[in-house]
Amino acid sequence: MKMLDIEQLTKYFNRGTPSEVVALDHVSLAMEEKEFLVIIGSNGSGKTTLLNLIAGNHFADAGSLSIQNIDVTSQPDYARSKWIARVFQDPLKGTAPDLSILENFRLASLRTKSKSLRTGINQLFRKRVQELVSVLNLGLENKLDTLVGKLSGGQRQALTLLMATMDQPKLLLLDEPTAALDPRSSAVVMELANRIITVQQLTAILVTHNLKQALDYGSRLIMMDSGQIKRDFQQIEKSTLQLADMQQWFYESAAV
Repeated sequence: MKMLDIEQLTKYFNRGTPSEVVALDHVSLAMEEKEFLVIIGSNGSGKTTLLNLIAGNHFADAGSLSIQNIDVTSQPDYARSKWIARVFQDPLKGTAPDLSILENFRLASLRTKSKSLRTGINQLFRKRVQELVSVLNLGLENKLDTLVGKLSGGQRQALTLLMATMDQPKLLLLDEPTAALDPRSSAVVMELANRIITVQQLTAILVTHNLKQALDYGSRLIMMDSGQIKRDFQQIEKSTLQLADMQQWFYESAAV
């Protein structure tokens, strides 16, 4: 079954004005279950707009978008949360700084629950969170009552990733999740993300400017430019790519 099916998706900004921009230009894309797609492209290429349309943060001006054969083109982000989890570039966006680690996980656990259900913080829930957090090997499983605002950006982003995937979403969106982190924290977060995606067999999309990450992770790679998909490499083709190949793509697109 297709996890994601996008047909001729088009998005304008400032439509009908002198500053009109075609952010997405009739983009079509299909993803199978368990596929890990990496998207690269320069600023303004359309990759973040595509992610926003998939998440429901913006709506398309034309085209359609389906998740597991259900048309969600007109559904807002909160209606898609039963399928989609997202990790943003800014580590501060995924956590509430004035709440403890445990309380943040409680909020995350409510994301996919119906409004008639409540998830309390009992010993069983605390134990579950301890087990989840222990994979980080940072000792945070013994500090669950610590305010998240006291943690580093890398720690917060790692916790955000754990919270986003605690209920195994159908589709995980990684929106440049390491762009604001130092190299060491970036490596930790990406290794964690890759491990979770592999173990839980998630369908995932990673948007990144980091070409090494684009080579090292994912089963498929696409490059966007001017609101369109210009290159699309499946796993076997992707495995033969070199860093110089992708650097050349950016050079060529800039020269046009």
